[in-house]
Amino acid sequence: MVENGLMMQYFEWDLPNDGQLWNNLKDDAKHLKELGVTAVWLPPAYKGTSQDDVGYGIYDLFDLGEFDQKGTVRTKYGTKEEYIQAIKALHEQGLSVYADVVLNHKAGADAKERFMAYEVNPDNRQEKLTEPYEIEGWTRFNFEGRGDTYSKFKWNWRHFSGTDFNAENDKEAIYMIQGLEKGWSDDETVDNEYGNYDYLMFADIDYENEEVVQEVLNWADWYIEETGVDGFRLDAIKHINYHFVKNLVKSVREKDRPDFFVVGEYWKSDYETIADYLEETDFSLDLFDVSLHYNFHTASQQGSAYDLRELFTDTLVSKNPTHSVTFVDNHDSQPGQSLESFVDAWFKPLAYSFILLRAEGFPCLFYGDYYGIQGENPIEGQADNYLDALLYLRCNHAYGPQNDYFDHANCVGWTREGDAQHPYGMAVLMSNGDEGEKLMHVGSQYAGTTFADYTGNREEKITIDEEGNATFLVNGGSVSVWVQDGITPEEAFHEKDE
Repeated sequence: MVENGLMMQYFEWDLPNDGQLWNNLKDDAKHLKELGVTAVWLPPAYKGTSQDDVGYGIYDLFDLGEFDQKGTVRTKYGTKEEYIQAIKALHEQGLSVYADVVLNHKAGADAKERFMAYEVNPDNRQEKLTEPYEIEGWTRFNFEGRGDTYSKFKWNWRHFSGTDFNAENDKEAIYMIQGLEKGWSDDETVDNEYGNYDYLMFADIDYENEEVVQEVLNWADWYIEETGVDGFRLDAIKHINYHFVKNLVKSVREKDRPDFFVVGEYWKSDYETIADYLEETDFSLDLFDVSLHYNFHTASQQGSAYDLRELFTDTLVSKNPTHSVTFVDNHDSQPGQSLESFVDAWFKPLAYSFILLRAEGFPCLFYGDYYGIQGENPIEGQADNYLDALLYLRCNHAYGPQNDYFDHANCVGWTREGDAQHPYGMAVLMSNGDEGEKLMHVGSQYAGTTFADYTGNREEKITIDEEGNATFLVNGGSVSVWVQDGITPEEAFHEKDE
């Protein structure tokens, strides 16, 4: 892992359907490098149900904006060639690229098929509500626009375990498809919410089917070779048999890719479940720290009633930091989405300070927080307000020993002492209540040095004593980051641009 690595999720749910994201990203590559971004997570690049699909209504994994399918050649984000050029531009800047990989389901089938299925209880998918009967489902994928290019495999009902629509009578329900060795994945291999959470949406892919497993493994190799990506972000893995996920990661890395990065989205805040999943998959992938995100969200809503000492309770970053990808918000948690849990604006600078300025975890910066969220209720980006400053601090000051001061419910802090290559310490102090102060140690090497608040929230100057200590200050409901005096954020960014 790159020291002080930083991932950026380069999309949000409400981006316009203008086909320009790949081109914009290509032009932005140098800027991302300057911010300290080391890896970029891109949205699903393959053909979805329509041109406006954000990328999670998967139709054809082999169509990266190359074939006329679903009424369009390009995807919402652009063409295959533009996608490849954007990846090359990022690589030229030394950045890694992670592809969003959606393997749980398929949507937008080309034809209907008849097959036997049970209706199941949506609140307990193991409970069958009916005897098996014949339904008509959208499960046939012919890919007529692509034909046999890249793969001759055609999907049919035998390759799926369930669906959600009977076209014969237009009935919406959860249908478990009946067939030899069919059914949901074993309970212990998927999340246990709703009894068994194998089924999520659309036509659910059956990873007990060996033809399916081989096709998806072949696709993964093709995709990596075709695009040159350096890692996968695996979507919705709590709905996919963990044996397959482990097999996929192993298969990819065995082909002379030992450092291929994989992070999974297991959207659950129960640490024990997350710990069990990591163990079952042989710690072969990282996971997004959903518990930490929910702690941020709760803290932002409760204000001073929240005990900041509890922010890391039952989080992946506190118990297994080497496998934790930390984040404040993402496309699913933003307003209007199914997992909406957007961190309130006042707390965002505090939350980003936690993930960017501490030693543990691999932080992920959200496009929507940096550049803004569009759509019917737009939200302004926070690059100039505080994110550029925090990113600069991560690049230049977040190194060396870390000393924690989590000794007050409403005012906590930590210091970083710097190291031989980065002899620039810092002290971070935050409050979710009243104005506060705290005596903290930054290192005797800074004795007699004057520190100032890089965020500009406090105007005082503070002198470090002979032992390397000082009493640092913070405004109420705010964060201050104290570093050696002598350069302003504007000067720092100006020098960097030059």
